Amino acid sequence: MEANRERFPFRNAAQTVSRRAGRMTNLIPWIVALIFGVFWSATYLLLGRMHGMWPMFNSEFPFSTARLFTSHIAELPTALGAFRSRSANMNTLVASGEVAAWLYSTVAFLFPSVFPSQQLAGQFYDVVAVVTALVILGLALEVRAKGKSSEAIKKLIGLQAKTARVVRDGAEKDIPFEEVIVDDIVVVRPGEKVPVDGVVVDGTSSVDESMITGEPIAVEKQSDDEVIGGTINKTGSFKFKAKKVGKDTALAQIIGMVQQAQSSKAPIQRVVDQISGYFAPAVMILGVLAFIIWYDFGPQPNLVFALIVLVTTLVIACPCALGIATPISLMVGVGKGAENGILIRSGAALETAQKLNAIVLDKTGTITKGKPALTDVIAVNGFDENELLGLSASVEKASEHPLAEAIVNGAVERKVQISDTQSFNAIPGKGVEATVNGKHVLLGNSKLMKDAGIEIGTSEEKSRKLAEEGKTPMYVAIDNRFGGIVAVADTVKEDSKSAVAQLQKMGLEVVMLTGDNERTAKAIARQVGITRVFADVLPEDKAHNVQKIQMEGKKVAMVGDGINDAPALAQADIGLAIGTGTDVAIEASDITLIKGNLSGVVAAIDISRATMKNVRQNLFGAFFYNTLGLPVAMGALYPFFGILLSPIIAGAAMAFSSVTVVTNANRLRAYKMKTS
Repeated sequence: MEANRERFPFRNAAQTVSRRAGRMTNLIPWIVALIFGVFWSATYLLLGRMHGMWPMFNSEFPFSTARLFTSHIAELPTALGAFRSRSANMNTLVASGEVAAWLYSTVAFLFPSVFPSQQLAGQFYDVVAVVTALVILGLALEVRAKGKSSEAIKKLIGLQAKTARVVRDGAEKDIPFEEVIVDDIVVVRPGEKVPVDGVVVDGTSSVDESMITGEPIAVEKQSDDEVIGGTINKTGSFKFKAKKVGKDTALAQIIGMVQQAQSSKAPIQRVVDQISGYFAPAVMILGVLAFIIWYDFGPQPNLVFALIVLVTTLVIACPCALGIATPISLMVGVGKGAENGILIRSGAALETAQKLNAIVLDKTGTITKGKPALTDVIAVNGFDENELLGLSASVEKASEHPLAEAIVNGAVERKVQISDTQSFNAIPGKGVEATVNGKHVLLGNSKLMKDAGIEIGTSEEKSRKLAEEGKTPMYVAIDNRFGGIVAVADTVKEDSKSAVAQLQKMGLEVVMLTGDNERTAKAIARQVGITRVFADVLPEDKAHNVQKIQMEGKKVAMVGDGINDAPALAQADIGLAIGTGTDVAIEASDITLIKGNLSGVVAAIDISRATMKNVRQNLFGAFFYNTLGLPVAMGALYPFFGILLSPIIAGAAMAFSSVTVVTNANRLRAYKMKTS
């Protein structure tokens, strides 16, 4: 490690600076505001002392002028650009109000004689100074809130390993993980992070994959098992061959998806942008009308009152809160999802998910585990269950069929002895026969038993019941005597039943879509509480079935994990891919569920609903504030109560509206999502 630091001193220094710069980002607005505050306070005192020596050094004139054109060095060009393009935005309103106040005050200061004596009632440099400070404060709060909203990305980046130990030229050497290339042999020791994705080639260990799966129990790894970059090696040492590096690793893709989603716009944001585009010029027109009315019909000094109303109207109506109402909630919502293993590709997906009426679930690998497992061992005619299972597993050990693997794995889990076979013969369409420890064993379907002249008696009824439950029964005969039944099935995931119940409780119709036969499909559907089933569906027809449900007027989500699910995932209004599935399915989806279980579907829809509810609250607050504030700023209360709003109060209210929106969005951080 020390040698690596010596070889890459500039890289390590750059990484250190980058990390520190990242931590400083949220502090920059506060530092800038502090510097300007100290600088202008010192300038104010200095020029105040010089005022007696030279009247032109009026402390308010240079102070406000310099503050206006330096503190708003980014805002003023933006406002001018909007004017040139015949459009208006939030910067236009604030800049127009402040410049109007500054121009009036400057003319009144430099050329007081141009005003009738009864109309010159003071200058508004304080408005320029205070409103500018409040705008900077509001921007600082927004930047700080957006920085916090990116914490999910920072946490994900923090999971990446910094270095990798690779074998090159027969020797192990430490290199930055970015320099690992495909097919490199990487060595991982206890306690170290796996730097990139790959396949184990030597050694065994247990790896903590909680950052991907959310499961706290370490996963045992041996030769040919996949490992994922960012996971933590717990016990043994192992070597693996790098398969995915750089931006292709699972963790890098997760980070990219979260960044893309947080920077994207939801459809509702586009509507808000359009409204803001009309709102700003409308406010400017209202401000000018208010100025004319107060100038023509207002009390003396009418010019001063008209100017106050104009500036106040422009400042208080600045749609800052409206502009950040949607993005800030989306950033928090997407980050919250990422923290819980839900990768949302875009703001549009997040918005659409809360409108869903129906959820279509693939069976294999989505509702079920996608891998057959031993479920039943029924021994008859005096045979023992362990003996029956041991002989069956011994016969199937030589077979590569998935059902055979399920029987063997079941025997291993139950610690039943498995023996070698002396002879083995596969009988196409019927089953297999073999000799185990001197015993002749037959394992297969009823045709095999019938051809061998073996009576299965009442076990045929038991077999039918097992088949109705979605299981695959197999008959076993030992030395020409019927020994019993072993059954395997693609078992339901532990959380599927509760997840389906929760989805139905949320008002969603849950539908199963599978290529499996109708009897097995309905058996699985009964286990999890689904009543509507599409069975015997060919891969190319899955999208058509999703379309049929959409034609019923429903917003449909499709949940799947296989290549054959990709067309249906793309056809659905929202596609949710199980993260343990194929890359093709994940690419075709809008939301990826890293943990690979249906509770993630519940959580994804719940966070979508909570986020969009938060957006609506923000938009209502922003619109309500502007609707209420405009008449007050235009002087509607003056004829009745003699109240005329100060531009300073308007600036404070504008800043407070942004603070309110940010605070409401941050409530999502503490939101407890529903799970099954």
